Amino acid sequence: MYTSFYNLREEPFRLTSDPRFFHLSEPHAAALAALIEAVMRRKGFVLMTGPIGTGKTTVVHTALQILSERAATSHPISSAFILNPTLSREEFLEMILTEFEIPCTGTSKPARLSALQRMLLETQRKGGTSLLLVDEAHLLTPELLEEIRLLSNADTYQEKLLQIVLCGQPELLGILRKPEMRALRQRVASSCSLRPLNLPEVRAYVAERLHSAGYRGATTLFPTQVLEEIVRLTEGVPRLINLLCDACLMNGCKTRRSVVDLTTVEESASEMGLHEVQVELAAGENGTVSANGNGGNEAAGDAAIGTALDLLVQAMKKRSALAPVADEIRPEMSIKKQVAVTVNAIQEKDPAGDKVIESAVDVLVRAMKLRRASSMEL
Repeated sequence: MYTSFYNLREEPFRLTSDPRFFHLSEPHAAALAALIEAVMRRKGFVLMTGPIGTGKTTVVHTALQILSERAATSHPISSAFILNPTLSREEFLEMILTEFEIPCTGTSKPARLSALQRMLLETQRKGGTSLLLVDEAHLLTPELLEEIRLLSNADTYQEKLLQIVLCGQPELLGILRKPEMRALRQRVASSCSLRPLNLPEVRAYVAERLHSAGYRGATTLFPTQVLEEIVRLTEGVPRLINLLCDACLMNGCKTRRSVVDLTTVEESASEMGLHEVQVELAAGENGTVSANGNGGNEAAGDAAIGTALDLLVQAMKKRSALAPVADEIRPEMSIKKQVAVTVNAIQEKDPAGDKVIESAVDVLVRAMKLRRASSMEL
């Protein structure tokens, strides 16, 4: 195991969506801000898209943990996380009730919809938020997209009762552009997109993951020329960066290299077949992030929002040391259960820290509101 050789507490490049390893690069910061703002302001429909491996699920998990931690003292949140949307209409509705933990003795669609509506109204009455997250949304059939559109009609005179986040590959945008999707497309209140990372972002990404895994060495394990080659081979896709960096550390440990060199990168890339792989990037992706409701190109990383996001993520990372040990979080647990176990353990050890998270989220939402109002004045 290379962790002891490189003085690491754990493996830094695991392919998991652990929020402790969330890195606030520019596209991820914009997407996280857009998701949190849309949910807290109960805007209804949100889209997040990005090429394969760019970190969409990690952003969603981080947003869910932030919202769950904030719910400890106020604004309770009830969430349903659909990881595999290749379901029939009946199965999809059944999965939603299961994820929301809604008891329903009836099996008919009217009975299930009635139970869901009661839960949404009760959550809203308590000042809470109901959130439906659908991952791999580009796999949704037209029938399921229509079902989701109908679910989004649940509202009161003041606000939407159900907040919906569709997360998928760029093909989702093409699906929604079809004429028959016009009614659903008009309901999208906010959208954001992820892209591959550039060299400065990869440098910060690798350094932060190493730091989160316990590395405190004075010498960087990945020199600049090595990072340049990693960017070239992976085209900046975070998932491929993780795979290649992990392989480099493994091979570096085998050959007793204290620092990763170009030879190690080439050997690792050959083992992975990266020299032959063509990374698929969405046509037209140029790094512009849209995080507003009108689809404009306004940048989401202004000073106020950047400060608020940095405060929020740093507050989370400061508390990450209080997270439960690995054996408390079992692989068979659902995403919601893993988040709940983590949040509960942290809150028991550091109850005062809840206020930090809550305040940071409030600052973020206020900053987003101010920026949006300012842009409207222009």
